[in-house]
Amino acid sequence: MKYRPKYPFKGFNSLEEARKWVGKFVKWYNCDHLHSGINFLTPYQRHYGLDKDIIEKRIETYKRAKEKHPERWSKNIRNWTLPEYVALNPVKEEEIEKVINGPKY
Repeated sequence: MKYRPKYPFKGFNSLEEARKWVGKFVKWYNCDHLHSGINFLTPYQRHYGLDKDIIEKRIETYKRAKEKHPERWSKNIRNWTLPEYVALNPVKEEEIEKVINGPKY
């Protein structure tokens, strides 16, 4: 489980307390926490298709900022391209191909 502030290092006093904490953690992880692996979106935003509008707005914001203050930029704006696949445990491209196309005999 991912570390976060208020992580219960001393454990829980009851199963109910553990369930309550995990419920709050899951909500935070999916709806509030911005994940660097998906360009600082939440899994909720990505899963429900909200990501495209958010990324388009970010790109426009960065472009306007660069136009307004080009001296602050040494290169292009940040690459906001979203990954095609997202996984908790990343897999190799060959493994994805096997799943999509089936095994080769």
